[in-house]
Amino acid sequence: MANVNNKINRIQAIISRNVSEIIQFSLRNPKIGMVFIPEVKVSSDFSYAKIYVSFIDEKDIDERMDALNHSKGFIRSELAKRMDTRRVPELIFIKDDTYEKVRHLDEILTKK
Repeated sequence: MANVNNKINRIQAIISRNVSEIIQFSLRNPKIGMVFIPEVKVSSDFSYAKIYVSFIDEKDIDERMDALNHSKGFIRSELAKRMDTRRVPELIFIKDDTYEKVRHLDEILTKK
């Protein structure tokens, strides 16, 4: 079981690093802007990868998510070139709102 978890963790780290590099250097879409990937979760059969994304600039996040989802095919094909696995998972981009939640809690705590 530990061997499977190690493999999942390794694949998650590889996907996180490579997707981040693809978005920053290969994807030429100014609508997306700077993206931070705090977490990647891969399904146990490696068929899906949930990629949590956070944007440096908080403006037009829905439009940026649409642009990112529109570029999924390109990102996945570039990822396939960089990975040495038989199967490249389907990418699912999810907006990570952890920073927003922390900021909101901080605001609440500073008011009291």
